[in-house]
Amino acid sequence: MPVPASSQEKPNAPDPAAAGALPPRSERTVPVVLGMDPGTLVVGYGAVAQTAAGLKLVAAGELRQPPSLPVPQRLAGIRADLDDLLQRIDPDVVVVEEAFAQKNIQSALRIGEGRGVVLSSAAAIGAEVAQLSPASARKRVVGNGAADKTQVAKMVAAILGVDEIPGTLDVSDALALALAHIYEHDRAVQLNPERGARSAETA
Repeated sequence: MPVPASSQEKPNAPDPAAAGALPPRSERTVPVVLGMDPGTLVVGYGAVAQTAAGLKLVAAGELRQPPSLPVPQRLAGIRADLDDLLQRIDPDVVVVEEAFAQKNIQSALRIGEGRGVVLSSAAAIGAEVAQLSPASARKRVVGNGAADKTQVAKMVAAILGVDEIPGTLDVSDALALALAHIYEHDRAVQLNPERGARSAETA
């Protein structure tokens, strides 16, 4: 069976990366962090730039695959879409949702397969790869590790200064991962200023 064509959904808000407005890592002066909420049907993504004026939403949306396709073909389609997305955004850091315990073994396996695709694609472009649990991301962004997805979406929108996050709750979860990583990095820099200086030299 042939590999499915790209099925990347267009986000509801303008995507500067898709328009070619985002320069590659080697030409950027601000870091871009891409959060990824993996799966085999839907992969939510959200990229945030850490500018002098504050945090800026760079791109957000979903990568979707038809549920009628066998799992190997869905994974191949996700890989093709993801490689295209990574090429356009060229993130400094990719933050992937960490595996967590699930009652449904099949769901856990599917998520694990999607995570593998995302992790390998991110590593292939030379980006720093980080992993965060959903609870850790919610704790850092909302202040409550048990916050529900709707609360997370509202807080993410408020932080980024937008009326609402484009797409589904998978997108806001992905953006929460990116924001949580940025907050943790900033905290680490405060505790160890030399780490921040080294990051600035390589930006």
